[in-house]
Amino acid sequence: IGTGEAYNARSSYAGNGVYKSLDGGESWLDMGLKDSHHINRIIIHPKNPDIVYVAAMGHLFSPNEQRGVFKSTDGGTSWAKILYINNRVGVIDLVMNRHDPDILFAASYDMGRSAWHFEAGGPLSGIYKTTDAGDNWSPVEGGLPAGNLGRIGIDIHRSDPHIVYTVIQNLN
Repeated sequence: IGTGEAYNARSSYAGNGVYKSLDGGESWLDMGLKDSHHINRIIIHPKNPDIVYVAAMGHLFSPNEQRGVFKSTDGGTSWAKILYINNRVGVIDLVMNRHDPDILFAASYDMGRSAWHFEAGGPLSGIYKTTDAGDNWSPVEGGLPAGNLGRIGIDIHRSDPHIVYTVIQNLN
């Protein structure tokens, strides 16, 4: 379970990290990432449940380092930050190609929130792709809008993994 609301609203509640159950939800283990505040997506590798990816937005009202994409290769005991843009840009969505689990797409979200204002997007919102399980990431370009982008949602067509769907809130 990833805690914290993913809505980015002024009234969104922050969470306190990731939890794991080994007994069908009867009990839960604290697996860390407490300062991420808003976990938007958790993906478990289809053949190796010890490999887990987490997309985190981070704090909504202030910069922090625990945002981006995190990966665990030991079932959540430890986490490596594998995609990080900066201390103000988080990751709002994450998908894995189930036919080739080394391919993942991450949607970054450059937004700003304060008690009196909401900046719904920015130039660092975008889509990133890895083909080596998160060791290297590249921005996805070509045919996508540019400039200040808002929240992005992505998915991969299950029967044809070459088809990637995206919904982008264009603020230009």
